[in-house]
Amino acid sequence: MDYIVLLLGLLLLVFSADYFVEGASAVAKNLGVSSLLIGLTIVGLGTSAPEILVALMASLQGNAGLAIGNALGSNMANIGLILGGTALVAPLAFHTQLLKRELPVLLLITFFCYYLAWDGLSVADGLLMLAVLLLFLFWLIQSALHDKQSLEQEKSEQSYSTMRATIYLLVGLIGLLVSSKLLVWAAVNIAQALGVSDLVIGLTVVALGTSLPELAAAISSVLKGQDDLAVGNVIGSNVYNLLAVYAMPALIAPGVVEESVLQRDFPILIGFTCVLFLFGWSRKSQGVINRWEGVGLLLVYLYYQWFVYQSSV
Repeated sequence: MDYIVLLLGLLLLVFSADYFVEGASAVAKNLGVSSLLIGLTIVGLGTSAPEILVALMASLQGNAGLAIGNALGSNMANIGLILGGTALVAPLAFHTQLLKRELPVLLLITFFCYYLAWDGLSVADGLLMLAVLLLFLFWLIQSALHDKQSLEQEKSEQSYSTMRATIYLLVGLIGLLVSSKLLVWAAVNIAQALGVSDLVIGLTVVALGTSLPELAAAISSVLKGQDDLAVGNVIGSNVYNLLAVYAMPALIAPGVVEESVLQRDFPILIGFTCVLFLFGWSRKSQGVINRWEGVGLLLVYLYYQWFVYQSSV
């Protein structure tokens, strides 16, 4: 039954992601707002909702390890699996300067959250992360409003009304949340049957399950020729995962962070983020993740998953 639910959840996820991206893009065009800004805010937050819900439920149950593993594991999956896998479909280009300005901010936020973890997570740490999230959103909107390139409207003609686009967006978002819940429920049952720890479940199975919306949305965006929506979604989602998802265990179940997180998982996440930063700034005109670089990201992520699993058995 778990495997059947896993398959059904995956199929629902793919269809939901297509409606979600189509609706978000159409709303952006009809309102005269760029796909980039939609990707960094609405799409990023919407596809991070599964991680937020999982972290909230896990923290309420006193299982901070699952919540922390979900936040960090999802960010690694976003870079290694999603951007790496999407680059295999088509090379990803960082078209706008706003995306380039996002990358160092994401890197600084990652180091900031790593620093907070060393003496354990407290309620004050959680409130501080939420405050930084609000500052980030304010800076993001202000930067986009002053970036003429990021506010250029798409050249293609709109295909349907704002009302229909909004319905697509909402239906897609609901489908993403439901399908992610089904996927995580089934995957956790399978993982527990294998006898691995909650932290490992959070870093691997749950992180993969809650990151599938970003994967489906990114591939759909690239197939529609909207690289900025795909890359912006991942950057925005990673920021939300660190400042919103990671804040849940701090606010609800504060305590000491496991040693393996400090010595293994956070450093690897920083490494992934540094590589993404280098890819985004590697060219004078625009950053690009080509297919070979996508293969490299994907292989490193798969090796990390294997290493975590081997360390737990």
